[in-house]
Amino acid sequence: MKKNKTIKVINWIGVYTLFVKETKRFCKVYQQTIIAPAFTSLLFFLVISIAFSSRVNYEFNYINFLAPGLVVMAMMQNAFANTSSSILGSKMQGNIVDLLMPPLNANEIIFSYLAAAIIRSILVGVLTYFFIYPFVDLYLYNILIMIAYTILGSILLALLGLVAGIWSEKFDNMSGITNFIITPLTFLSGTFYNIDKLPEPFYTISLYNPFYYIIDGFRSAFEKDVSHHLVYGITYLSVLNLLLYLFSYNILKKGWMLKP
Repeated sequence: MKKNKTIKVINWIGVYTLFVKETKRFCKVYQQTIIAPAFTSLLFFLVISIAFSSRVNYEFNYINFLAPGLVVMAMMQNAFANTSSSILGSKMQGNIVDLLMPPLNANEIIFSYLAAAIIRSILVGVLTYFFIYPFVDLYLYNILIMIAYTILGSILLALLGLVAGIWSEKFDNMSGITNFIITPLTFLSGTFYNIDKLPEPFYTISLYNPFYYIIDGFRSAFEKDVSHHLVYGITYLSVLNLLLYLFSYNILKKGWMLKP
């Protein structure tokens, strides 16, 4: 007699349903989740380019250097906001049980949240690019590098947002993480300047900042000979993503800070 073997398959219907739910959640308020971040990045670009472009002494066009950094900065911030706000909002509203009760394992939950965060990140990035495009002279030299750093950066920030949302018990906790961790790491990542100009020990410290490699790698897709850390950056970000994924998987599987 043949023994019945239970084969664990992926719940694609559940994954798709959660992904659609998360996508519709931010699309329903697209003015706040997509248009506003892109418009804010445009304001950053206009103010900084008008105030500092003539004072910055770089060997390359500072405006073309600044624009890709602002695009990917907006993408990262919104990838983080998408997962963190969704998890924390469900906890505050008391409907986190709707995520825990369905037959979805930790892998399926993470995949759905990451996919939705990547979609929002790309939408914000595309709109920001089109807002800034009339003011710059950008040319995409390497689409593969752009895609690689877009995906790696979005996954990193989405996983950080997932962990932050699970850990936070109220919006004050999330504001603390955003204001004292995410925003400083973003602004101190070379978005507005070349870190080669930094004195020690700040230059060395910047080399440990994963946000620097996201922005530096993404920028190199538009500017030749800007980055010398492409392979190292991809490796570094991949390792961090793997570690964050394993951590997210374990805390979701155990229901840490989610189950009473």
